[in-house]
This record gives sequence, structure tokens and C-alpha cells, in this order.
Amino acid sequence: MATVRIPPVLRPSVGGEKEVEAAGADVGAVLRSLAADHPATQTQIFGENGDLNRYVNVYLNDEDVRVLGGLETTVGEGDVLVILPAMAGGSA
Repeated sequence: MATVRIPPVLRPSVGGEKEVEAAGADVGAVLRSLAADHPATQTQIFGENGDLNRYVNVYLNDEDVRVLGGLETTVGEGDVLVILPAMAGGSA
């Protein structure tokens, strides 16, 4: 199982947990397992076409999965996925 670190904005969707365990052989499977266990995360993580939501960044052991193999990136026992929603805004 992989550890998935949950950002504060998603914690209400996973019962307030900072980290959860999820099974899967690749990033997509781990995130789908997370969404199956915590359905409120589905639309927060995935877009309508099943790809990562464009405003969500996912890191596997500190590497952006978009520059690795995307959702097909292999995940090993003990790996850590970090979900980071993109931030925008501010003032001049």
C-alpha cells in the first residue's frame, strides 16, 4: 500500500485525516482506490474524462507524476503520494 498525503482542502472528504493508505500498482489505481473509499474526492481529483483534474498536482516521492508516467506511473510498497491542489489568486 501507498501512503497518500491529503492537503487541508481535501481533509473533510477523508474524515479529517492528514494521510490515508490506498492500494494500487500505479498512481491512477491508488487514486481510484482513494476515491472508492472516499467518494467525495472523486470530482476533486479527477476530471470528467478520468484524467487528473488540471488544478491538481500529484507527486510520487517528491516527483511530479506528470513528468514521470502520469496516472500509469508505477507505485511500490511504501511509496508516498502527495496531492497538491494548485493555488491561484492574490493581489498586486
